[in-house]
Amino acid sequence: MNKTWVTPGGVHPPENKLQSVTQGIGQLPIPETLVIPLSQHIGAAAIPCVEVGQSVLKGQVIAKPAGVVSIPMHAPTSGTVSAIEHRPIAHSSGMLAPCIEITSDGADTWIEHEGISDYEHISPTKLVEMVGNAGISGMGGAGFPSAVKLNPGRQRPIDTLIVNATECEPYITADDSAIRERAAEIVEGIKILSAILGHPHHIMIGIEDNKPEAIEALAPHVEGTGISVVVFPTKYPSGGEKQLIYILTSKELPSGKLPADIGMVCINIGTTYAIKRAIIDGEPLVSRVTTVTGDAVGIQRNYDTLIGTPVSHLLAHNEYNEQAGGRVVMGGPMMGFTLPSADVPIVKTTNCILAPSYAEIPDDEPAQPCIRCGMCAEACPASLLPQQLFWYAQAQDHERLEAHNLFDCIECGACSYVCPSNIPLVQYYRAAKGEIRHAQDEKVKADHARERFEFHKERIEQAEREKEEKRAARREAALKAKAAAAEKPADKSDSAPSSSAADIIAAAQARAAAKQVSPEDQQAKLERTIAAAEQRLIVAEQKLAEAIESNSDKQAVLSAAVENTRQKLQQSKTKLAELTA
Repeated sequence: MNKTWVTPGGVHPPENKLQSVTQGIGQLPIPETLVIPLSQHIGAAAIPCVEVGQSVLKGQVIAKPAGVVSIPMHAPTSGTVSAIEHRPIAHSSGMLAPCIEITSDGADTWIEHEGISDYEHISPTKLVEMVGNAGISGMGGAGFPSAVKLNPGRQRPIDTLIVNATECEPYITADDSAIRERAAEIVEGIKILSAILGHPHHIMIGIEDNKPEAIEALAPHVEGTGISVVVFPTKYPSGGEKQLIYILTSKELPSGKLPADIGMVCINIGTTYAIKRAIIDGEPLVSRVTTVTGDAVGIQRNYDTLIGTPVSHLLAHNEYNEQAGGRVVMGGPMMGFTLPSADVPIVKTTNCILAPSYAEIPDDEPAQPCIRCGMCAEACPASLLPQQLFWYAQAQDHERLEAHNLFDCIECGACSYVCPSNIPLVQYYRAAKGEIRHAQDEKVKADHARERFEFHKERIEQAEREKEEKRAARREAALKAKAAAAEKPADKSDSAPSSSAADIIAAAQARAAAKQVSPEDQQAKLERTIAAAEQRLIVAEQKLAEAIESNSDKQAVLSAAVENTRQKLQQSKTKLAELTA
């Protein structure tokens, strides 16, 4: 029996999970149209590689990744590309984003694909490449590209692999039902992860004790594998990455650090299953298990749902009663958000569609002034000070927000849940994070503009210095030629040019000689160019690393700038090598 540790804070909201696991994972009829957003993950949006009117097969690549932190998109079914345009996506604001619409032909015809059963003899680099090509991103959280997280090129050995089967939020049972029915494939996916990460010493599946059927389903498949199923008491939010790491290992992840920095990788159960399908079956990520629940639907069940399926399609199939419920939530009641329209599509991170009745989740009551009760601080699993963060967010005091570790907030909603004044605390934190990221992006732009200006100014000054040196050389050459001509005796013969003509010819020859750049000057100029390019490359790589760390939308632009600078630097080094050979 593995020892576990208790995290601070947390709450115990009603679970409401049993109603959606009375039946197995169901299959939905294929929708007439599917809408695939090009950004379903942290990082740069994918770039379309198909055209309107083009026929596609299920699993075919329809959008290629744009940079390192990006993933491709695949057709969820066979049909015809009917639109490439901005559409509403799964976001509380109803924002528009680039999408590809596919009109289904009903045949659901796959591309030719085959997997690799003997993955132990495949290099980790190749396995990671296959994961990336399959379009897999984290399916239990923010959607970080899995190939980046699993990249074996890091100089940080991984000692512990944690598989997150917690699924602590109320109503959601997507992972629970997947484990019950697909335990063997999930364990096979864990073995693939182990091979990619160099066979870590510790492999643990963290799961709460309110999933006895899933725990029982895992038991025969982990026997003799070295994989531990670690069961711990149910509490929300035990599924947060930092919280789960502490529960299983007692190690605290430092602020601003990634699990890999302390030798750990944390992967969701759904992601593990998708990796198994990608490696062994050769299937890209085109569907996921999604819970449809809430008293406003007549059928509460989990479904294997195609990516891009409209939410309205699920609701119609599950006898949604619009009069009984006032909202449709993507995700759970704690971290989910109300959809402005049921026409938005299911994406790779959609684990639940919740249609609660008015009795289950009443309309939000007006917020009252804070009474400073301190209950939010007691409930915070990250040991933050929600009350102070709320005040600073209202005042837009970004410096104090960062000093109070705003970005350590996992937006679990525990503080809002216990607040007697009904203050939507998490909404303030999300808005403040967005403002800070925007300010940081603007600072990066300003710094980049200043560096460009300074480099441009230096380049102009250098060009002026070179021009002045050439003019001085021409003047000196002309004076020398004139002095040499004056010393020669005048020749009156018709065959000899006049003294004036000789001066002109000598001056012209001097100007031509001055214009010719010596090999030493060429070498010096190339060396200056290389030094400047190396400095620009260092700055660009630092900015790219910062953008990846902060999940900035500028990663694709910065990645392209780094590559362009690197190419120019290599060209200059090649020219210098040819000159000095």
